[in-house]
Amino acid sequence: MTRITQNSKMADVAHLSVTVYGRVQGVFFRYFVRNVARGLGLKGYVRNLARGDAVEVQAEGEKRQLNKLLGQLKVGSPGARVERVEVKWADYSGRFDDFSVRY
Repeated sequence: MTRITQNSKMADVAHLSVTVYGRVQGVFFRYFVRNVARGLGLKGYVRNLARGDAVEVQAEGEKRQLNKLLGQLKVGSPGARVERVEVKWADYSGRFDDFSVRY
């Protein structure tokens, strides 16, 4: 029974990779994402992409919390205009110590 519980807990964590397109640079979007992710207990990072109209988010943690983050990414920060969101799910890696803004 303990083994099932452990496997169940491992199945409840994941890695979420998201690219958000639209007016998401220069509108405090990265800091919005960082604050939401930290509030949800997630780890990873957010950064602007060179193309100028996109932000990359890499996050890990409980799937339930990742889905909450995803919902917020689709809405965006005040001043942002989210046009499109690309989502990829992967296995949890445990490689992040906190949630940060990368430059």
